[in-house]
Amino acid sequence: MSETNKNDLIVVAGAGGFIAGALVKYFADRGFTRIRAVDKKPLPEWYQRVPGAECLCLDLSHEEHCRRVCEDATEVYNLAADMGGMGFIERFRIECLRSILINTHMIEAAYRAGAQRYFFSSSACVYNTDLQKDPKVRGLKESDAYPAMAERGYGWEKLMSEMFCEEYWHERGMKTAIARFHNVYGPYGTWDGGREKAPAAICRKVIEAKDRGIDSIEIWGDGNQTRSFMYIDDCTRGIDSIMHSDDLTATPINLGSSELVSINELVNIAEELGGVELKRDYRLDAPQGVAGRNSDNTMIQKILGWEPDTPLREGLAKTYVWIERQYMDRKAGKRTVV
Repeated sequence: MSETNKNDLIVVAGAGGFIAGALVKYFADRGFTRIRAVDKKPLPEWYQRVPGAECLCLDLSHEEHCRRVCEDATEVYNLAADMGGMGFIERFRIECLRSILINTHMIEAAYRAGAQRYFFSSSACVYNTDLQKDPKVRGLKESDAYPAMAERGYGWEKLMSEMFCEEYWHERGMKTAIARFHNVYGPYGTWDGGREKAPAAICRKVIEAKDRGIDSIEIWGDGNQTRSFMYIDDCTRGIDSIMHSDDLTATPINLGSSELVSINELVNIAEELGGVELKRDYRLDAPQGVAGRNSDNTMIQKILGWEPDTPLREGLAKTYVWIERQYMDRKAGKRTVV
């Protein structure tokens, strides 16, 4: 997929986090020898450390830091942002909005450094919320972002940053790529602490209930909200493919599974994996986001001849095992990813 020379410098921003950390490993596994991984978190708090990658601890909301990390870069992947699950993005909208500083400085720094390609990680939160009021929602097409009524805070920041990427191509000729992520999950992701997303949160709650002998699980909302969830390996492959497709230059595209499930169905799978059956305590006052959201994959199938296709049950099984090991390690006093 990647057409870049294996000795060219690749910059991955947000590399101390879940998706970008997996992306660094993805490129390292494919033989790329010069990867600059950047995150503002201290190195011991990074979710994955990839041997051989140059690791920098810098806050990319500062322009001078962006210029530093983009020096000599051939490709820049910007996945840095303050974000988390629904509990985070509904409560901390200012922090989410401030991520626009990162993309604004990073794309300018990449342009000044002569980077050939620039990737921006957008989100399905850019889509018009009026189209997501029914759990039986149809898949959202790329054109559904306009007329704009994005999710407050996080969604608006992503939509505005997409515009930057489009204009840097049209006005300045720098190739940009934009992927709208739909709920990414998998091992080496946040599973506790308030920023975790639904698959990890549900797995942890089932593991916790089983370990403590509790017969119930807390669910945010009524459990009828629907989503699609994309496994991390599909996400990293999709990023590479989108970045290197000239047909997708400066063109936002969905990157997500089209397998729509309710939160109740997600809990069912997690319970099966844990070998338990729990009562459900529905918290109707908790953050729960839109009623329904799914990815229309017509465009990605047409252009790339592929779509994220890891079944939820298969991906969640791997995620559950990893979170259970993390949970038990922490219980034993060992350091874990949070």
